[in-house]
Amino acid sequence: MQGTFLTYPQIDPVIFSIGPLVVRWYALAYIAGLLLGWLYARLLVSNDRLWGAAPRPAAPALDDLLVYAALGVILGGRLGYVFFYNPGYFIANPGKVLALWEGGMAFHGGLAGAALGIWLFARKYRLPVLSICDICAAVVPIGIGLGRIANFIKPELWGRPADVPWAMVFPGAGPLPRHPSQLYEAALEGLLLLIILWIAARSGAFRRPGLITGLFGAGYALARIFCEFFREPDAQLGFLFGGATMGMLLSAPLLLIGVWLIAVALRNRAVQG
Repeated sequence: MQGTFLTYPQIDPVIFSIGPLVVRWYALAYIAGLLLGWLYARLLVSNDRLWGAAPRPAAPALDDLLVYAALGVILGGRLGYVFFYNPGYFIANPGKVLALWEGGMAFHGGLAGAALGIWLFARKYRLPVLSICDICAAVVPIGIGLGRIANFIKPELWGRPADVPWAMVFPGAGPLPRHPSQLYEAALEGLLLLIILWIAARSGAFRRPGLITGLFGAGYALARIFCEFFREPDAQLGFLFGGATMGMLLSAPLLLIGVWLIAVALRNRAVQG
């Protein structure tokens, strides 16, 4: 494969270490995503103009939501990776299940874990589940975008071989230049989706419970399916059937649920106030 390609920027995955304490970009991405999402959520619930009379939690209650969501994302994301992407390896090496610092998180598993956390939070505070889902959906692209950048730095989840001018030779991925698909996902699943959901919120979407959740589900699924055409399938899975990947397969029901939520939310009358 001939052509001019970009040089992969070698970045140490360890930011710094003090004795046995090692701080990695991978961990920092998750921590920063949760904290920035929490701050953004506080701004959203504090803006009366976005909500009208629609029920929402008070800003201080989001401290609890952060804990529920963080536990759900971490446990669900890890278990999703274990069961969907590499069950054979973890059956043979059960001690590695909790080795989060080595990488290996599944977005769809994290989403399921976060949904459980949201349900528990909504039940505790007696708030509509869909309204809490809308808050989380509006902020989660921050964490997704930072997580994809961490995938690029690690590096992992690189793209398929390519001859585009911005292709890169990733360490550990062989001699062929590849799509920097992690950055595609950071841009589409992270930044673009964050902007779309902010525009929707500014246009009154929080007054139609479930609308932002549906837009997130459909938007993420479409972006993920698109990016899967450029991303190298996990080596232990490969292509499943007809060129489909596990990421595509898991995103299909998310797309359907998202479209259904959008349709239901638009059919219902917006909450005025």
